[in-house]
Amino acid sequence: MTQPFTVPPVSSALRVALAPRGHLRAGINLSNMLLVSAQSPDGSYDGVSPDMARAIASALDVPCVLVPFPSPGAVADALADDAWDIALIGAEPQRAIMIAFTQAYAEIEACYAVRNDSAITTNQDVDKPGIRIATMVRAAFTLWLERNITHAALHLCDSLDKARDAFANGDADVLASLKSKIIDYDLPGTRIIEPGFMTVQQAIGCARTQDPTVAHWLNACVRSACAGGFVARQIAARGVKGLKAAAPD
Repeated sequence: MTQPFTVPPVSSALRVALAPRGHLRAGINLSNMLLVSAQSPDGSYDGVSPDMARAIASALDVPCVLVPFPSPGAVADALADDAWDIALIGAEPQRAIMIAFTQAYAEIEACYAVRNDSAITTNQDVDKPGIRIATMVRAAFTLWLERNITHAALHLCDSLDKARDAFANGDADVLASLKSKIIDYDLPGTRIIEPGFMTVQQAIGCARTQDPTVAHWLNACVRSACAGGFVARQIAARGVKGLKAAAPD
């Protein structure tokens, strides 16, 4: 396989550090269809995140083994069980305590949705006493809300769809979710607050206990993938709407 972007040299020590079992285990989040968009008949996963994982494995000259999880929080938790060698999830400060993240390779806008008769017209209007925000527990944008919302109450749900249901059923005044999901839901009598309240930074992470050269090498790979157009080409080839290639830092 021809490497799709320029990668820095790989030493034997780096290969052993990242793929000690002779293959690269990449933790992926199945709850975000922008990143893991399909499952092949043979059971393998396709999408921009699997594309990135396979490209990193190719650079190491080892097979890639995708390790699926139902949510980004589950991916992060699995580090404690040594279930993956790299993880492809949103880079957030809470996760960065244990995970060393690269720069982002892709960005996803997160927005609020409200009912048409709501007095809320801006993002700042949301953080008021008495406002209930339905959101998915431990999603990257929910971690942002937990750091930044001081007056409104978070109604935490197990999935994006359950957060939508809580909002649709009147259990919340605001839905916080990925903009693309809100558009897909097409909830009658609602509107999206523009612009989004934050942008999820999708990145690649490794255990913070790794030698710093490992994270440095991964970051150089991601920077090259962004600068050379690999990420943008994969997004375009898969026809993903709502996912944007990140600019190299």
